[in-house]
Amino acid sequence: MGDLEIRTAVADDVPAIVGMLADDPLGARRETPDDLAPYLSALERLSADPNQQLVVAVREGRVVGTLQLTIIPGLSRRGATRSIIEGVRIHADERGSGLGTRFIEWAVDESRRQGCQLVQLTSDTSRVDAHRFYERLGFTASHTGFKLEI
Repeated sequence: MGDLEIRTAVADDVPAIVGMLADDPLGARRETPDDLAPYLSALERLSADPNQQLVVAVREGRVVGTLQLTIIPGLSRRGATRSIIEGVRIHADERGSGLGTRFIEWAVDESRRQGCQLVQLTSDTSRVDAHRFYERLGFTASHTGFKLEI
């Protein structure tokens, strides 16, 4: 990927990842960059699960993007394996550079490499620009998602 490295996230990446998660109106309400302990604990759980990949995009030694890729074996769709792309964030000064496209293409290629027949993701209804971005990449807004906070 030229000047871009995509690799598994490590503990030293957590401050940059959390900073990107908190760098928008939605994230600012739900993330706490001043307390990294829960994020480091989550990274340990993710790292121990072979069906989870938390990755970062690094340019010139700086974390400029992150996403989580989850692989889910299933029975529906004739026993299809699917992936879920979650928590996609691109650093503010990299938006519009093509990094997001390269990053999502990487996730789709990785999903294919792991035998997935379907890639899915969700995006908050308020993120209209993100919806256009995903549609431009071939994703279809085919379902209505539901969440229940517990």
